[in-house]
This record gives sequence, C-alpha cells and structure tokens, in this order.
Amino acid sequence: MLTPGRRTIALTNLARAFPDLAPGARRRICRRSYQHLGLMVTELAALLARPVGDTLHRIGIDGLEHLRAAMGQHGRVLLLTAHLGNWELLPVACRLTGYRLSVVLRPPDAPWLDRLATRMRERSAVDLIDKRAALRPVLRALASGAMVGILLDQNAARREGVFVPFFGRPASTSKSMAILALRTGAPIVPVFIHREDAGTHRVVVGSPLPIPPSANMDASVVALTARCSEAIEAAIRAKPEQWLWLHDRWRTRPANDRAETG
Repeated sequence: MLTPGRRTIALTNLARAFPDLAPGARRRICRRSYQHLGLMVTELAALLARPVGDTLHRIGIDGLEHLRAAMGQHGRVLLLTAHLGNWELLPVACRLTGYRLSVVLRPPDAPWLDRLATRMRERSAVDLIDKRAALRPVLRALASGAMVGILLDQNAARREGVFVPFFGRPASTSKSMAILALRTGAPIVPVFIHREDAGTHRVVVGSPLPIPPSANMDASVVALTARCSEAIEAAIRAKPEQWLWLHDRWRTRPANDRAETG
C-alpha cells in the first residue's frame, strides 16, 4: 500500500483538495498521514492481542445524544463515516452506545488481509455485510433495529455512483446510502473518529442529515449524496493528516471531463 506510486496519488489528491497550500505544507500533511497509518497498525495489533476493554477506555464519544434521539424516534439508523482517524476502532466504540451494529464493507483483495480485517471486526462483535450483495442484509439489519455503518469516501464505479462536489471537484460517490435512506426512512447520522494526544481517540456523532423531498427520486439521491460528501469533507478538513489520501478518490471522471485538468 505504501509505495512510491501511492505517495504520488496522495500528493496529487492533496494538491486537488488544498490548491492554496504551499507544496511543502502539503508534503507535511502527506508525511503525517503516513505516520498516522503506522500508528493504526500498532493500535490494531494491540486490539488483537489485548482485551477489548483496554482499547475501549481510550475512546471517548461526543454527541451521543444525537444517536440516541435518532434511534429513539426511528428505531434504526444509517451511520455515515469515512477512512478517517483509526476508522477500524469505530466498531469497537459501538459497544459504548448500547446498540447493535452492522458494517457494509468490501473485503480486501488479499486473502490474508481479509482474514485479519475480519478477525478485528469480529472482536468488536459487529455483523459484517459484503457490499457486493448488501441490499437484503442491510434491509434485514435495519428492520431488526440495528445501526448500519457505511464508509462513503472512496471512488465509486460509474454505474454505482453519482457525481457530487468533494473539495470543489466532482467525485463519483456511491448512491447506496441515499437510496437506502430515502426508501426506508432511516436517518443518516454522521459519525467520525480522530486520534487525540496520548493515544486516545474521540468519536464525534453529528446531527442527522436533512432528508430532501423524494418526489423526484433521482434528484433527491444526488442532493442527499452531496450532503453526505459535504459532511465527510468537513470532517477531513478538521483533521487532514488523518485521512486516507493515498486512495485515488477522483479516479472516475464525468463523461465530459475524462482528462485531469489540474
């Protein structure tokens, strides 16, 4: 993952997201993001080797009242999150909420990495849903009163996404969460985690995103996906050194803009 090619992608992404920053400042963010990933490895190794409680006492939650209000009113919630902070600790933090969690994910291509990721998430006692066949398991989870977490910050294939602004550029973003919210009435609650000093982590739960009218389904899907993207961007801007910049976020281009222009 941490190859020279990935570093080039990270720096290109940073130039797109922060064109007004000096190149040196962008390189510092890139370097700190790599250091962040190294810390993640250490923290996840500790999660596998020690009791889960050792990790839990290092995690605090702000805004839990938003989640409780949404669950109390609707009995089910879609959790919007991203590859920010140590996102693998979010399933562990779910234990602090008292609610059941299912996570939609794409299994890693490497079998050994898939086994490792599965082992970490199973220690968190969450249900894992393969995104390649997610619809029915997600609907069952919501119907049973669970929370369903979706990471929505990666490039979506053209057939799976809609183009919405992300750091001022159109980015192909999965429309799955918007469709689920509009069809089931489940609120979308943004939840992000970031690392603090002394090896602690802070989960921040936001207010549910406003749901647009569904008279025009296609337009509503785009509008709601844009709101999700805006929430993710705001969280990244707060802690840019803790996002996964080495992912090629803008890989899929609009049909009339196949060539990269800057």
